[in-house]
Amino acid sequence: QVQLVESGGGLVQAGGSLRLSCAASARTFIGFHSGWFRQPPGKEREFVAALSWSGGSTYYADSVKGRFTISRDNAKNTWYLQMNTLKPEDTGVYYCAIRGGSFTYDSSKHYPGYSFWGQGTQVTVSS
Repeated sequence: QVQLVESGGGLVQAGGSLRLSCAASARTFIGFHSGWFRQPPGKEREFVAALSWSGGSTYYADSVKGRFTISRDNAKNTWYLQMNTLKPEDTGVYYCAIRGGSFTYDSSKHYPGYSFWGQGTQVTVSS
């Protein structure tokens, strides 16, 4: 059974930073692309960022480009989402996920295509 566990969420003031982590139960992301999604209050789940399994390519939603960075530490079976210059509209539950297949922007933002998901971690940005 694949398990993904997020951590690092919390309450932060606008302009602040947080780093989310997603730990995999095993080296399950070998060959799998990593992704981060979020679900703002009362809204649908939306794409945030994706990282190819090789670590060589990334995609970001326009709303977070230049502020968020996705990365991975293979030795720790963990990937991260560094979030800087946070805004109140970044508030939501953040989920990590993994998927196989090709690594394109359209496939990366298509959340039904992800095979395994974490339980989510709450991020709240106050104004």
